[in-house]
Amino acid sequence: MKSIDVYGIGNGVVDVLVEVSDEEFSQLGFEKGTMHLLEAEAQAELLEKFSHCDPKMVSGGSVANSIVLLAQLGSSTAFSCRLADDAYGMHYQSEFESHQVRLTSPFHVGGKSGTSLIFITPDAERTMRTHLGVSADFSSDDLEEEIIRQTKWIFIEGYLFCNPQSGHPAIRRAIELAQQHDTKIAVTLSDGWIVDGFRQEVEHALLHADLIFANESEAKVLTRTESGEEALKEVKARYRAAAVTLGEKGAFIHSAEGESGHVPGFSVETVDLTGAGDAFAGAFLHGVVEGQTPLMAARGANFMASQIIKKVGARVHGDPKELWRGAI
Repeated sequence: MKSIDVYGIGNGVVDVLVEVSDEEFSQLGFEKGTMHLLEAEAQAELLEKFSHCDPKMVSGGSVANSIVLLAQLGSSTAFSCRLADDAYGMHYQSEFESHQVRLTSPFHVGGKSGTSLIFITPDAERTMRTHLGVSADFSSDDLEEEIIRQTKWIFIEGYLFCNPQSGHPAIRRAIELAQQHDTKIAVTLSDGWIVDGFRQEVEHALLHADLIFANESEAKVLTRTESGEEALKEVKARYRAAAVTLGEKGAFIHSAEGESGHVPGFSVETVDLTGAGDAFAGAFLHGVVEGQTPLMAARGANFMASQIIKKVGARVHGDPKELWRGAI
C-alpha cells in the first residue's frame, strides 16, 4: 500500500513578487511575460534595486507550487530539490514544513538558493528573472528511491531539462525508478523554449509519462503545429494522457481511459497570473488521486486556478478544501 500520493521533483526557488507600474517596468527593458535565467550577480542587483517595493516572498518553483496545493487539499506529498543554507533556503524549509510537505533534501553548505524575481504589472502579467543557484545542479543523487517506492505518482518539472549534465540523468533515473516500483509518472513542460531547446530529452520523457501537463502555447511547440486545435489533435494521437490548459477558456483533457473533452474555465477578475498553471496541475492530480474522473478533476482544477489569479502570488486565499468541495 503506497503511503504518499505525489512526490514532486523540481527546482526549489523562492519567488520574490514585486508589483510595479508600467513606467517602472518599461525602464527595465524586459519583454513582458518572459522568463529568463540570470547569473548570480545580475540577480543580486535586481533584488537590491527593488527591495524598497515591499516584495512578498513565497517558496516556490513550478512543481513545488503544485505540491503545496496538493498538501493543502489533503493529499500526502513529498518534494525533492536543492537548497543552500542561506536565508532563502531557511525560509523555503520553514514554509514547506508549515504545509506538511515532506522536504527530502538536506541543505547544501555554501552557494545561493534559487530565487525568481517576479514583476507584476497592472495588466496582471508577470515577467520573471530567475537565478537557480544550487537548484541548477539537481542530480540523480537528490532522488529518494524509497520515497518513489512509496508514492502513487511522481511529478517531474520541465525546468530540470535545462541542465543536460545532471538534470537529464536525474529525469531518466526518476522514470526508471518509477517504472520499477509501479509508480505513475506525470511531467509538466514548464515552457515552450524548453521543448525547443531540449526536444530529444523531453520527448523521451513524455513517451514514458502517464500524464502530461502543458498550456496551449507549449502544446503547439511540442507538436510543431500552428493552431491550438491542431495541437490538441496531435497531443491526443501521440500521448497516453494529457491536460492542456487554455487560459480563461478552460482546459482540454485526454485520458488513458478514453475520456476526452473540453472543460470550460471560470471567469474572474485577474490580478496576477503567477502560479495558475501550477495550481491547475496540483488540483488535477489531487482529483485523480481522490478517484475523480479526469473531466471532473479538470473542473475542480480550473476553479482552483481561477482562485489563484484573483490575488497576488501562487497560493490560494481562503480554505482550499472548502473551495475544492464547492468546485466539484
